[in-house]
Amino acid sequence: MTMSVPERKSGSEGKEEESEDESEILEESPCGRWQKRKEQVSQGNVPGVESASLAMDTEEGVEVVWNEVLFSDKKVFKAQEEKIKEMFDNLMQVEHPNIVKFHKYWLDMKESQARVIFITEYMSSGSLKQFLKKTKKNHKTMNVKAWKRWCTQILSALSYLHSCDPPIIHGNLTCDTIFIQHNGLIKIGSVWHRLFVNVFPDASVQGKARQHRDEQRNLHFFAPEYGAGEDDYAIDIFSFGICALEMAVLEIQANGDTAVSKEAIVNAGQSLEDPPMREFTQSCLRHDAKLRPTAHDLLFHRVLFEVHSLKLLAAHCLINNQYLLPENCVEEKTKSFDPNAVMAEIKHEDRAGVQLKYSHVSPLELDKFLEDVKNGIYPLMNFASSRPHPVPRALSLSQEQVETVKTPTPEPQETETRKVVQMHCNLESNDEGTKTHLSLFLKMDDKLHRQLSCDIFPTDTSKDLASELVYYAFINEEDSEKVAGFLEDAINRHRVRALTSGSTQ
Repeated sequence: MTMSVPERKSGSEGKEEESEDESEILEESPCGRWQKRKEQVSQGNVPGVESASLAMDTEEGVEVVWNEVLFSDKKVFKAQEEKIKEMFDNLMQVEHPNIVKFHKYWLDMKESQARVIFITEYMSSGSLKQFLKKTKKNHKTMNVKAWKRWCTQILSALSYLHSCDPPIIHGNLTCDTIFIQHNGLIKIGSVWHRLFVNVFPDASVQGKARQHRDEQRNLHFFAPEYGAGEDDYAIDIFSFGICALEMAVLEIQANGDTAVSKEAIVNAGQSLEDPPMREFTQSCLRHDAKLRPTAHDLLFHRVLFEVHSLKLLAAHCLINNQYLLPENCVEEKTKSFDPNAVMAEIKHEDRAGVQLKYSHVSPLELDKFLEDVKNGIYPLMNFASSRPHPVPRALSLSQEQVETVKTPTPEPQETETRKVVQMHCNLESNDEGTKTHLSLFLKMDDKLHRQLSCDIFPTDTSKDLASELVYYAFINEEDSEKVAGFLEDAINRHRVRALTSGSTQ
């Protein structure tokens, strides 16, 4: 795609006009929430995607990416419409703090062509490749702690994808498709790359040429067996190994414009001074795919594995049960403590002990730490569940399988993708005690509030109520058990209070 660059004026006038030009709203989503701007962005090459523009989420006030897939032949689009809908519905179910979020999609039919428009999270701080180039240019080296933290986050995302049932293979993991946020959070992009290749095999000539150039430049990220047969998790592990190696050495030298050679990869690996780190990357790059470790195994490698601190365990416990606590609980709790009081003490027989006082802990630092934990910067992968994440089958189908599987037209049904982070409720019974009015207040993870009310009867159970909330798309299905437990506790407390007040009258 060729873009014309407007002539820039000198001084502040030119900057203001340029800024206004880029922020011009070109299009709006049917619901009015997403507004497409003129400025184009690059968030990793995706097959079939003709353009990616900056857009504004008017509800959250944050920037997002507006992606477009164009179909010049409407007959081709109609033939694949149900398959496309199913694919995008499935993509919206992929949820992980270290994976670029897929927000929304819709179809746009015009006289001349058809479009699929989808909204994804915007990674404003750039790709891992850009960061490594800047670091090398400034004659700096990669911090070992940062390397370990980033490897853990990437593996956390891969472990999630590979543990889905059936497994999701990324198939295009490079330093260009890994992004860094301003707070150090790593996110994997282009998770839909492999699926787009299968669903959009007839992408435009421009798209194919661009994809071919990128694949030539990043050829060293692909495993030797890539494309030879049915891909499995091992191709992602090989790609991760190259990413981990590039993070450690900042860049694997290529011979001019050609692809990076095997010799250059070997030399880069041997240049690592730390033997465990060298063994870690080499295990990912084994030629035999069967000998490569899994993402979960790598999280337990001695290079990355550590016994989590009690502080981190407590933070995760607090975040997981946040809906039971007030929003400013850290501030309120720290106010009630005597700053000179001792929280913990280590005693020694032969020397003075060590005391940890409340004054040693900064509430601001604690809030920042909790926010980082919530955002996924410090995952508890040592305690990862072995239970596979159920993901619709279409996410992991090969091109041959996609062509042979016939999918019935699904009934349109709304689902809530946001998570509940906080809950409050109020219960009031009528004079006869035959029914109770429930008012439920929910705070979602996007900071929007939802207030619901209904009458409940003695025969209603908390599980039935939670199931109804899921059915009518008021809560995410994954929150059903949590909400049911919360309602059961609230209803039981209300009944006890009613019995107590009745017996005293």
